[in-house]
Amino acid sequence: MCEANAYFKSNGQEVLFMESVDVIEPYEDGLKLVDIFGRQKFVKAQIKDMTLLNHRIVLEEKIEAKSDTL
Repeated sequence: MCEANAYFKSNGQEVLFMESVDVIEPYEDGLKLVDIFGRQKFVKAQIKDMTLLNHRIVLEEKIEAKSDTL
C-alpha cells in the first residue's frame, strides 16, 4: 500500500490529522486530502515535509504571502 498518515505540526507538536491518505490536491488557500475510503478533508496548510518510505506527511499552517504594493 502507498497511502500515508498526515500530521499537522503546530507549536512544535505533531498531531495526527488523517490516516490512510491517498490523494493530496493543492488549492490556492490550502490542501484537500482524500483517504483510501474516499473521505475528504480540507485544511489551510502547506506540506512541511513528506517521507513516503515511512508513509508520513507533515503539514504546517499556510503562511500567507504579503503584498508589497504602494
